[in-house]
Amino acid sequence: MVFKKSMELRERFHARIPGGAHTYAKGDDQYPENMAPIIASGQGCLLQDVDGNEFIEFGAGLRAVTLGHAYPSVVAAAHAQMLRGNNFVRPAALELECAEEFLGLVTGAEMVKFGKNGSDAVSAAVRISRAYTGRDLIAVCAQHPFFSVDDWFIGTTPMSAGIPSRIQEMTVKFNYNDPDSLRSLFDQYPGQIACVILEPEKDVPPQGDFLQKVKELCHANGAVFVLDEMICGFRWHNGGGQAYHNVVPDLATFGKGMGNGFSISALAGTAEIMKLGGWMHDRERVFLLSLTHGAEGPSLGAALETMRIYGREPVVQTMWDRGERLVKAVERSIAAHHLEGHVALIGRPCNLVYATRDHDRKPSQPFRTLFLQETISRGLLAPSLVVNYSHTEEVIDRTAEIIDSALVVYRKALDEGVEKYLVGRPVQPVFRKYH
Repeated sequence: MVFKKSMELRERFHARIPGGAHTYAKGDDQYPENMAPIIASGQGCLLQDVDGNEFIEFGAGLRAVTLGHAYPSVVAAAHAQMLRGNNFVRPAALELECAEEFLGLVTGAEMVKFGKNGSDAVSAAVRISRAYTGRDLIAVCAQHPFFSVDDWFIGTTPMSAGIPSRIQEMTVKFNYNDPDSLRSLFDQYPGQIACVILEPEKDVPPQGDFLQKVKELCHANGAVFVLDEMICGFRWHNGGGQAYHNVVPDLATFGKGMGNGFSISALAGTAEIMKLGGWMHDRERVFLLSLTHGAEGPSLGAALETMRIYGREPVVQTMWDRGERLVKAVERSIAAHHLEGHVALIGRPCNLVYATRDHDRKPSQPFRTLFLQETISRGLLAPSLVVNYSHTEEVIDRTAEIIDSALVVYRKALDEGVEKYLVGRPVQPVFRKYH
């Protein structure tokens, strides 16, 4: 493939946009050198870049596009709202309609408020938890990589420049599937932790009743139990990871797939806590998600249609089925090329990622880069293997063929040295302190 136009645009991107992209995970440092395509258009699970190259895409919009790009009925719903006007001086009936549809899917929640990004919702959960409990500290799961762009979380990452140390010290960490690590935090900071935040599940499922134990520990210690459903929501189950794992949080945050790529997020939870964001109570009010564009019509229209599609079509089951089909095919290739322990698929079939490891079976950025290099050159753009509803069985089978061809090169690189096959520098982790 030729990436001439993409490479020509690269310097202009970096001259005008810090990092060359508006989301770090989309930066060209995450892709092989001179193989970071600039996208022109997408349809379903297929993309075309500015050079005319065509790709099968996985992980669309960082898992936000669950139905497929330019999904006709979602586009039509957003367009219909544009024709009615985007934003008014008073609430539109659409806001209530969308809220009721959402609460019909997420049955453990009693109230909901919409935002534009996941960070909006999670940081609002932090603020209302602090107000509800009168406490300052936040406990987050150490194994879950991202909760918010705001200081309270980014201060815990290697990219903590610009965040005061006293703010960094107000977020503490516990380990997934280790209730004793959370219990230790409550013992270490008695009466100080406002809320506990984690995803229902990431790469590793909860062991036994881990999530229920977290909830019990929160309530026994007066903290709010918050589940971040940005990824599990609209992917594990129509009601999110909480429904899949049969646990009801005090607060939950949703986004990504609920609008099929349109900008919308949600904070939902019990009325007892959520009502603090309103004025029908006798406590101090909480400034909760008061955004100029929080209830912008086209995004709500897209979300309403997306949720209705989930209600009438087997979206979630299809993603599980397509992912399972891919797992079986790729694992056959891994075995055929004797790459067990060097290449692995991780996570649920509906949310697959892959691991690339070196001779010593240790995580390797050079081998990840090689895998991306070989798949991109064959028409597969896959920083993950996260499926959406538009991946047909035929597309899955073609993907498996491309991966099989890439693994031929991977095997040779293990045997003969990765430097013999890798072109350019390795990709970099998103969270790193320096370039």
